[in-house]
Amino acid sequence: METNLIQIGKSSKNASRKLAIADAKTIDMVLKNIADSMIDRSAEIIEANRADINAATKLNLDDHMIDRLVLDKDRIQKMCDGVLSISRLPSPIGIEYESKVLQNGIELSQISVPLGVIAVIYESRPNVTVDISALCLKSNNSVILRGGKESINSNICLTNIIRDCLLTAGLPEQSVQLITDTDRKVIDSLLKMDEYIDFLIPRGGSELVNKVSAESTMPTVVGGIGVCHTFVDKTADLNMAQKIILNAKTQRPSVCNALDTVLIHSHAAPQFLPVLLNAFTDKTVEMRCDTRALSIIGNTGNQLIKKANETDFRTEFLSLTAAIKIVDSIENAIEHINDHGFGHSEAIITEDDLSARKFVNEIDASAVFVNASTRFNDGGEFGLGAEVAISTGKTHARGPMGLKSLTSYKWVALGSGQIRTD
Repeated sequence: METNLIQIGKSSKNASRKLAIADAKTIDMVLKNIADSMIDRSAEIIEANRADINAATKLNLDDHMIDRLVLDKDRIQKMCDGVLSISRLPSPIGIEYESKVLQNGIELSQISVPLGVIAVIYESRPNVTVDISALCLKSNNSVILRGGKESINSNICLTNIIRDCLLTAGLPEQSVQLITDTDRKVIDSLLKMDEYIDFLIPRGGSELVNKVSAESTMPTVVGGIGVCHTFVDKTADLNMAQKIILNAKTQRPSVCNALDTVLIHSHAAPQFLPVLLNAFTDKTVEMRCDTRALSIIGNTGNQLIKKANETDFRTEFLSLTAAIKIVDSIENAIEHINDHGFGHSEAIITEDDLSARKFVNEIDASAVFVNASTRFNDGGEFGLGAEVAISTGKTHARGPMGLKSLTSYKWVALGSGQIRTD
Protein backbone atom coordinates (compact mmCIF):
# COMPACT_ATOMS: atom_id res chain seq x y z
CA MET A 1 0.00 0.00 0.00
CA GLU A 2 2.74 2.44 1.02
CA THR A 3 4.76 1.80 -2.15
CA ASN A 4 1.71 2.24 -4.35
CA LEU A 5 0.78 5.54 -2.67
CA ILE A 6 4.29 6.91 -3.13
CA GLN A 7 4.17 5.95 -6.80
CA ILE A 8 0.83 7.72 -7.15
CA GLY A 9 2.31 10.79 -5.44
CA LYS A 10 5.41 10.86 -7.64
CA SER A 11 3.51 10.39 -10.89
CA SER A 12 0.93 12.99 -9.87
CA LYS A 13 3.69 15.50 -9.12
CA ASN A 14 5.28 14.84 -12.53
CA ALA A 15 1.91 15.17 -14.24
CA SER A 16 1.22 18.46 -12.45
CA ARG A 17 4.34 20.03 -13.99
CA LYS A 18 3.20 19.13 -17.50
CA LEU A 19 -0.38 20.13 -16.80
CA ALA A 20 0.74 23.50 -15.40
CA ILE A 21 1.88 24.61 -18.87
CA ALA A 22 -1.03 23.12 -20.83
CA ASP A 23 -2.92 25.77 -22.80
CA ALA A 24 -6.49 26.67 -21.92
CA LYS A 25 -7.91 25.49 -25.27
CA THR A 26 -6.56 21.97 -24.76
CA ILE A 27 -7.96 21.84 -21.22
CA ASP A 28 -11.38 23.00 -22.43
CA MET A 29 -11.35 20.38 -25.20
CA VAL A 30 -10.65 17.67 -22.60
CA LEU A 31 -13.56 18.87 -20.46
CA LYS A 32 -15.97 18.85 -23.40
CA ASN A 33 -14.81 15.35 -24.34
CA ILE A 34 -15.39 14.19 -20.76
CA ALA A 35 -18.97 15.45 -20.90
CA ASP A 36 -19.57 13.76 -24.27
CA SER A 37 -17.98 10.51 -23.09
CA MET A 38 -20.12 10.34 -19.96
CA ILE A 39 -23.24 10.55 -22.11
CA ASP A 40 -21.91 7.97 -24.57
CA ARG A 41 -20.91 5.64 -21.74
CA SER A 42 -23.88 6.30 -19.45
CA ALA A 43 -24.97 2.65 -19.51
CA GLU A 44 -21.50 1.68 -18.27
CA ILE A 45 -21.71 4.27 -15.48
CA ILE A 46 -25.18 3.15 -14.40
CA GLU A 47 -24.11 -0.50 -14.35
CA ALA A 48 -21.11 0.28 -12.14
CA ASN A 49 -23.30 2.45 -9.91
CA ARG A 50 -25.86 -0.33 -9.58
CA ALA A 51 -23.14 -2.53 -8.05
CA ASP A 52 -22.49 0.16 -5.46
CA ILE A 53 -26.20 0.59 -4.69
CA ASN A 54 -26.68 -3.16 -4.26
CA ALA A 55 -23.69 -3.37 -1.91
CA ALA A 56 -24.93 -0.37 0.10
CA THR A 57 -28.40 -1.89 0.41
CA LYS A 58 -26.95 -5.16 1.72
CA LEU A 59 -24.96 -3.19 4.31
CA ASN A 60 -28.21 -1.46 5.44
CA LEU A 61 -26.79 2.01 4.91
CA ASP A 62 -29.02 4.96 5.81
CA ASP A 63 -31.39 6.24 3.12
CA HIS A 64 -29.53 9.56 2.89
CA MET A 65 -26.28 7.69 2.22
CA ILE A 66 -27.86 5.63 -0.55
CA ASP A 67 -29.46 8.74 -2.06
CA ARG A 68 -26.01 10.35 -2.30
CA LEU A 69 -24.74 7.29 -4.17
CA VAL A 70 -27.34 7.12 -6.92
CA LEU A 71 -26.37 7.95 -10.51
CA ASP A 72 -29.23 7.86 -13.00
CA LYS A 73 -29.56 9.47 -16.43
CA ASP A 74 -30.75 12.73 -14.92
CA ARG A 75 -27.80 12.99 -12.52
CA ILE A 76 -25.34 11.98 -15.23
CA GLN A 77 -26.73 14.75 -17.42
CA LYS A 78 -26.32 17.20 -14.54
CA MET A 79 -22.71 16.10 -14.12
CA CYS A 80 -22.13 16.71 -17.83
CA ASP A 81 -23.79 20.12 -17.63
CA GLY A 82 -21.50 20.98 -14.72
CA VAL A 83 -18.38 19.96 -16.66
CA LEU A 84 -19.47 21.99 -19.69
CA SER A 85 -20.22 24.95 -17.44
CA ILE A 86 -16.69 24.76 -16.04
CA SER A 87 -15.24 24.53 -19.56
CA ARG A 88 -16.94 27.82 -20.48
CA LEU A 89 -15.43 29.70 -17.55
CA PRO A 90 -12.28 31.75 -18.15
CA SER A 91 -9.04 30.08 -17.12
CA PRO A 92 -7.92 31.18 -13.65
CA ILE A 93 -4.26 30.73 -14.60
CA GLY A 94 -1.96 33.52 -15.81
CA ILE A 95 -4.11 36.33 -14.45
CA GLU A 96 -2.16 39.45 -13.49
CA TYR A 97 -3.52 40.54 -10.11
CA GLU A 98 -1.14 43.43 -9.58
CA SER A 99 1.66 45.16 -11.45
CA LYS A 100 3.89 48.14 -10.81
CA VAL A 101 7.32 49.55 -11.65
CA LEU A 102 9.59 49.86 -8.63
CA GLN A 103 11.84 52.88 -8.08
CA ASN A 104 14.82 50.83 -9.25
CA GLY A 105 13.10 50.16 -12.59
CA ILE A 106 12.12 46.51 -11.96
CA GLU A 107 8.71 45.68 -13.44
CA LEU A 108 6.94 43.66 -10.74
CA SER A 109 3.72 41.67 -11.24
CA GLN A 110 1.70 39.10 -9.34
CA ILE A 111 0.49 36.21 -11.54
CA SER A 112 -1.94 33.39 -10.73
CA VAL A 113 -0.53 29.84 -10.93
CA PRO A 114 -1.83 26.32 -10.15
CA LEU A 115 -1.44 24.93 -6.64
CA GLY A 116 0.16 21.78 -8.07
CA VAL A 117 -1.09 18.46 -6.66
CA ILE A 118 -4.43 18.47 -4.87
CA ALA A 119 -5.66 15.46 -2.88
CA VAL A 120 -9.32 15.08 -2.00
CA ILE A 121 -10.78 12.62 0.51
CA TYR A 122 -14.53 12.28 0.17
CA GLU A 123 -17.42 9.97 0.91
CA SER A 124 -20.34 8.47 -0.97
CA ARG A 125 -21.25 10.93 -3.72
CA PRO A 126 -19.67 9.78 -7.02
CA ASN A 127 -20.58 13.04 -8.78
CA VAL A 128 -17.86 14.61 -6.60
CA THR A 129 -15.32 12.59 -8.60
CA VAL A 130 -16.33 14.43 -11.76
CA ASP A 131 -16.78 17.88 -10.19
CA ILE A 132 -13.38 17.82 -8.53
CA SER A 133 -11.57 16.40 -11.55
CA ALA A 134 -13.07 19.04 -13.84
CA LEU A 135 -12.21 21.92 -11.51
CA CYS A 136 -8.67 20.67 -10.95
CA LEU A 137 -8.05 20.21 -14.67
CA LYS A 138 -9.50 23.62 -15.51
CA SER A 139 -7.12 25.18 -12.97
CA ASN A 140 -4.17 23.14 -14.37
CA ASN A 141 -3.80 21.09 -11.18
CA SER A 142 -3.35 17.34 -10.97
CA VAL A 143 -5.55 15.54 -8.46
CA ILE A 144 -5.42 12.43 -6.29
CA LEU A 145 -8.89 11.16 -5.42
CA ARG A 146 -9.74 8.96 -2.46
CA GLY A 147 -13.49 8.25 -2.45
CA GLY A 148 -15.43 6.07 -0.05
CA LYS A 149 -15.77 2.32 -0.43
CA GLU A 150 -19.52 2.78 -0.96
CA SER A 151 -18.94 4.35 -4.39
CA ILE A 152 -15.78 2.54 -5.47
CA ASN A 153 -17.22 0.97 -8.66
CA SER A 154 -18.79 4.25 -9.80
CA ASN A 155 -15.57 6.15 -9.07
CA ILE A 156 -13.41 3.69 -11.00
CA CYS A 157 -15.70 3.92 -14.01
CA LEU A 158 -15.83 7.74 -13.97
CA THR A 159 -12.08 8.08 -13.44
CA ASN A 160 -11.37 5.75 -16.36
CA ILE A 161 -13.53 7.92 -18.63
CA ILE A 162 -11.68 11.07 -17.54
CA ARG A 163 -8.25 9.47 -18.00
CA ASP A 164 -9.19 8.21 -21.47
CA CYS A 165 -10.04 11.79 -22.47
CA LEU A 166 -6.71 13.06 -21.10
CA LEU A 167 -4.78 10.49 -23.12
CA THR A 168 -6.69 11.36 -26.28
CA ALA A 169 -5.68 15.01 -25.84
CA GLY A 170 -2.03 14.15 -25.26
CA LEU A 171 -2.07 15.10 -21.58
CA PRO A 172 -0.76 12.76 -18.85
CA GLU A 173 -3.44 10.39 -17.59
CA GLN A 174 -1.77 10.63 -14.16
CA SER A 175 -3.27 14.13 -13.93
CA VAL A 176 -6.29 12.39 -12.40
CA GLN A 177 -5.65 9.38 -10.16
CA LEU A 178 -8.00 7.37 -7.96
CA ILE A 179 -6.82 5.45 -4.93
CA THR A 180 -8.74 2.18 -5.23
CA ASP A 181 -7.62 0.75 -1.88
CA THR A 182 -10.60 1.35 0.43
CA ASP A 183 -8.74 0.49 3.63
CA ARG A 184 -9.05 3.42 6.05
CA LYS A 185 -5.34 3.11 6.85
CA VAL A 186 -4.70 4.65 3.42
CA ILE A 187 -5.92 7.98 4.79
CA ASP A 188 -3.31 7.87 7.57
CA SER A 189 -0.56 7.51 4.97
CA LEU A 190 -2.06 10.08 2.62
CA LEU A 191 -2.05 12.73 5.35
CA LYS A 192 1.74 12.47 5.60
CA MET A 193 2.52 12.84 1.87
CA ASP A 194 3.43 16.52 1.92
CA GLU A 195 6.44 15.73 -0.27
CA TYR A 196 4.06 15.16 -3.18
CA ILE A 197 0.75 16.79 -2.22
CA ASP A 198 0.42 20.59 -2.09
CA PHE A 199 -3.13 20.90 -0.76
CA LEU A 200 -5.56 18.44 0.81
CA ILE A 201 -9.34 18.74 0.92
CA PRO A 202 -11.59 16.55 3.13
CA ARG A 203 -15.25 16.23 2.15
CA GLY A 204 -17.22 14.27 4.68
CA GLY A 205 -18.48 14.18 8.24
CA SER A 206 -16.99 15.77 11.33
CA GLU A 207 -14.87 12.70 12.12
CA LEU A 208 -13.02 12.91 8.79
CA VAL A 209 -12.67 16.71 8.82
CA ASN A 210 -11.35 16.73 12.40
CA LYS A 211 -8.89 13.92 11.67
CA VAL A 212 -7.51 15.72 8.63
CA SER A 213 -7.23 19.01 10.49
CA ALA A 214 -5.33 17.36 13.35
CA GLU A 215 -3.04 15.00 11.44
CA SER A 216 -2.34 16.44 7.99
CA THR A 217 1.23 17.57 7.31
CA MET A 218 0.21 19.67 4.31
CA PRO A 219 -2.16 22.66 4.05
CA THR A 220 -5.81 21.64 4.22
CA VAL A 221 -9.26 23.16 4.29
CA VAL A 222 -11.97 22.97 6.95
CA GLY A 223 -15.57 22.62 5.87
CA GLY A 224 -18.42 20.48 4.71
CA ILE A 225 -20.13 20.30 8.11
CA GLY A 226 -23.26 22.39 8.27
CA VAL A 227 -25.73 23.06 11.06
CA CYS A 228 -27.77 25.45 8.93
CA HIS A 229 -30.36 27.82 10.40
CA THR A 230 -33.26 29.84 9.06
CA PHE A 231 -34.63 32.64 11.26
CA VAL A 232 -38.22 33.76 10.76
CA ASP A 233 -38.26 37.40 11.87
CA LYS A 234 -41.31 39.12 13.31
CA THR A 235 -41.88 40.99 10.01
CA ALA A 236 -41.46 37.92 7.81
CA ASP A 237 -43.82 37.16 4.96
CA LEU A 238 -45.08 33.87 6.37
CA ASN A 239 -46.04 32.38 3.00
CA MET A 240 -42.51 33.09 1.78
CA ALA A 241 -41.08 31.65 4.99
CA GLN A 242 -43.00 28.41 4.56
CA LYS A 243 -41.83 27.94 0.97
CA ILE A 244 -38.20 28.73 1.76
CA ILE A 245 -38.07 26.49 4.84
CA LEU A 246 -39.73 23.58 3.02
CA ASN A 247 -37.24 23.90 0.19
CA ALA A 248 -34.26 24.19 2.50
CA LYS A 249 -35.32 21.16 4.57
CA THR A 250 -36.99 18.77 2.11
CA GLN A 251 -35.66 19.42 -1.41
CA ARG A 252 -32.58 17.32 -0.65
CA PRO A 253 -32.22 16.71 3.08
CA SER A 254 -29.01 14.65 2.85
CA VAL A 255 -26.69 17.51 1.78
CA CYS A 256 -24.62 19.91 3.87
CA ASN A 257 -26.56 23.08 2.96
CA ALA A 258 -29.94 21.62 3.95
CA LEU A 259 -31.77 23.29 6.84
CA ASP A 260 -31.30 21.86 10.34
CA THR A 261 -32.77 24.42 12.77
CA VAL A 262 -35.70 26.83 12.42
CA LEU A 263 -35.64 29.86 14.73
CA ILE A 264 -38.94 31.73 15.00
CA HIS A 265 -39.50 35.17 16.51
CA SER A 266 -41.99 34.94 19.38
CA HIS A 267 -44.25 37.54 17.70
CA ALA A 268 -44.54 35.38 14.56
CA ALA A 269 -44.62 31.97 16.24
CA PRO A 270 -48.36 31.73 17.18
CA GLN A 271 -49.37 32.31 13.57
CA PHE A 272 -46.47 30.58 11.81
CA LEU A 273 -45.94 27.42 13.87
CA PRO A 274 -49.30 25.80 12.96
CA VAL A 275 -48.59 26.52 9.29
CA LEU A 276 -45.11 25.03 9.55
CA LEU A 277 -46.49 22.03 11.44
CA ASN A 278 -48.93 21.22 8.65
CA ALA A 279 -46.30 21.69 5.95
CA PHE A 280 -43.72 19.55 7.76
CA THR A 281 -46.29 16.86 8.55
CA ASP A 282 -47.19 16.61 4.86
CA LYS A 283 -43.50 16.03 4.10
CA THR A 284 -43.03 13.67 7.12
CA VAL A 285 -40.46 15.95 8.73
CA GLU A 286 -39.84 15.15 12.39
CA MET A 287 -39.90 18.31 14.52
CA ARG A 288 -37.64 18.51 17.61
CA CYS A 289 -39.30 21.43 19.44
CA ASP A 290 -38.21 23.48 22.43
CA THR A 291 -40.63 23.97 25.35
CA ARG A 292 -42.06 27.23 24.02
CA ALA A 293 -42.76 25.75 20.60
CA LEU A 294 -44.44 22.73 22.19
CA SER A 295 -46.70 24.99 24.27
CA ILE A 296 -47.89 26.82 21.12
CA ILE A 297 -48.46 23.60 19.16
CA GLY A 298 -50.32 21.93 22.01
CA ASN A 299 -51.14 18.24 22.39
CA THR A 300 -51.97 17.22 18.82
CA GLY A 301 -51.00 13.58 19.11
CA ASN A 302 -48.75 14.04 16.08
CA GLN A 303 -46.02 11.38 16.28
CA LEU A 304 -43.64 13.62 14.33
CA ILE A 305 -43.43 16.13 17.19
CA LYS A 306 -40.69 15.47 19.74
CA LYS A 307 -39.26 17.44 22.63
CA ALA A 308 -35.84 18.82 21.72
CA ASN A 309 -32.72 18.49 23.83
CA GLU A 310 -29.66 20.72 23.65
CA THR A 311 -27.84 18.27 21.37
CA ASP A 312 -30.54 18.65 18.71
CA PHE A 313 -29.57 22.30 18.26
CA ARG A 314 -25.99 21.28 17.42
CA THR A 315 -26.88 18.44 15.07
CA GLU A 316 -26.49 18.23 11.29
CA PHE A 317 -29.42 15.88 10.71
CA LEU A 318 -28.93 15.00 7.00
CA SER A 319 -32.46 13.62 7.10
CA LEU A 320 -36.09 14.73 7.40
CA THR A 321 -35.62 16.07 10.91
CA ALA A 322 -35.52 19.69 12.05
CA ALA A 323 -35.03 21.43 15.40
CA ILE A 324 -37.47 24.26 16.25
CA LYS A 325 -36.77 27.08 18.73
CA ILE A 326 -38.62 30.26 19.69
CA VAL A 327 -36.55 33.43 20.27
CA ASP A 328 -37.58 36.88 21.46
CA SER A 329 -35.41 39.05 19.22
CA ILE A 330 -33.08 39.11 16.26
CA GLU A 331 -30.24 39.53 18.75
CA ASN A 332 -31.22 36.22 20.36
CA ALA A 333 -31.34 34.55 16.95
CA ILE A 334 -27.90 35.85 15.96
CA GLU A 335 -26.42 34.79 19.28
CA HIS A 336 -27.90 31.28 18.95
CA ILE A 337 -26.63 30.86 15.38
CA ASN A 338 -23.12 32.08 16.16
CA ASP A 339 -22.98 29.79 19.22
CA HIS A 340 -24.49 26.67 17.61
CA GLY A 341 -23.59 26.97 13.92
CA PHE A 342 -20.52 25.77 12.07
CA GLY A 343 -20.20 28.79 9.80
CA HIS A 344 -21.80 27.11 6.80
CA SER A 345 -25.14 28.54 5.57
CA GLU A 346 -27.53 30.81 7.49
CA ALA A 347 -30.72 32.59 6.43
CA ILE A 348 -33.20 35.21 7.63
CA ILE A 349 -36.76 35.73 6.40
CA THR A 350 -37.71 39.36 6.99
CA GLU A 351 -39.37 42.40 5.46
CA ASP A 352 -37.27 44.76 7.59
CA ASP A 353 -34.16 46.09 5.79
CA LEU A 354 -32.48 47.02 9.08
CA SER A 355 -32.94 43.48 10.40
CA ALA A 356 -31.61 42.05 7.15
CA ARG A 357 -28.49 44.23 7.30
CA LYS A 358 -27.93 43.44 10.98
CA PHE A 359 -28.18 39.71 10.28
CA VAL A 360 -25.80 39.88 7.31
CA ASN A 361 -23.26 41.97 9.24
CA GLU A 362 -23.27 39.97 12.48
CA ILE A 363 -23.66 36.35 11.38
CA ASP A 364 -20.31 34.54 11.11
CA ALA A 365 -20.77 32.14 8.20
CA SER A 366 -19.44 31.36 4.75
CA ALA A 367 -22.78 32.34 3.18
CA VAL A 368 -25.67 34.41 4.54
CA PHE A 369 -29.05 34.55 2.80
CA VAL A 370 -31.86 37.07 3.04
CA ASN A 371 -35.26 35.74 1.97
CA ALA A 372 -33.72 32.77 0.16
CA SER A 373 -33.03 29.10 0.80
CA THR A 374 -29.72 27.90 2.26
CA ARG A 375 -29.71 25.31 -0.53
CA PHE A 376 -28.19 27.96 -2.80
CA ASN A 377 -24.80 27.74 -1.06
CA ASP A 378 -23.37 25.69 -3.90
CA GLY A 379 -20.64 26.25 -6.48
CA GLY A 380 -22.94 25.64 -9.43
CA GLU A 381 -25.63 27.97 -8.10
CA PHE A 382 -23.03 30.68 -7.42
CA GLY A 383 -21.82 30.52 -11.02
CA LEU A 384 -18.57 28.74 -10.17
CA GLY A 385 -19.40 25.70 -12.32
CA ALA A 386 -19.03 23.39 -9.31
CA GLU A 387 -17.01 23.25 -6.11
CA VAL A 388 -14.32 21.03 -4.64
CA ALA A 389 -15.65 21.80 -1.16
CA ILE A 390 -17.49 24.40 0.88
CA SER A 391 -14.95 25.92 3.22
CA THR A 392 -16.08 27.22 6.60
CA GLY A 393 -12.59 28.39 7.48
CA LYS A 394 -11.39 31.95 7.03
CA THR A 395 -8.00 31.54 5.38
CA HIS A 396 -7.24 30.93 1.70
CA ALA A 397 -10.86 30.28 0.74
CA ARG A 398 -14.34 30.54 2.25
CA GLY A 399 -17.65 29.20 0.98
CA PRO A 400 -17.89 27.21 -2.27
CA MET A 401 -14.36 26.61 -3.54
CA GLY A 402 -14.28 27.06 -7.29
CA LEU A 403 -11.45 27.70 -9.72
CA LYS A 404 -9.95 30.75 -8.02
CA SER A 405 -9.65 28.80 -4.76
CA LEU A 406 -7.45 26.23 -6.53
CA THR A 407 -4.78 28.74 -7.49
CA SER A 408 -1.86 30.45 -5.83
CA TYR A 409 0.34 33.18 -7.28
CA LYS A 410 3.94 34.05 -7.86
CA TRP A 411 5.76 37.34 -8.18
CA VAL A 412 7.49 37.98 -11.48
CA ALA A 413 10.24 40.62 -11.51
CA LEU A 414 11.55 41.84 -14.88
CA GLY A 415 14.82 43.69 -14.53
CA SER A 416 17.56 45.13 -16.68
CA GLY A 417 20.61 44.29 -14.57
CA GLN A 418 19.52 45.71 -11.21
CA ILE A 419 21.38 44.53 -8.10
CA ARG A 420 20.64 45.16 -4.41
CA THR A 421 23.28 47.19 -2.58
CA ASP A 422 21.88 47.55 0.95
